[in-house]
Amino acid sequence: GAWDMFRAYQDMREANYRDSDKYFHARGNYDAAQRGPGGAWAAKVISDAREKWQSDVSGRGAEDTRADQEANAWGRSGGDPNRY
Repeated sequence: GAWDMFRAYQDMREANYRDSDKYFHARGNYDAAQRGPGGAWAAKVISDAREKWQSDVSGRGAEDTRADQEANAWGRSGGDPNRY
């Protein structure tokens, strides 16, 4: 699961496309969760840690964190990342 999250992050950085981050949040969580309960667990831990760091350090704001977490949960629950 951790590798899926890292790959989605790398793809997001490479795409460098404005306002596409929610898609990559959902995709990383989706891919990790497809590996089973361990993958879903890893995706949740990584997502929660990243969002905590982002809200504490980067100052992007609560609204962005909420939207990221929504995309994370959507992907983990099996939702299609293309929604974003």
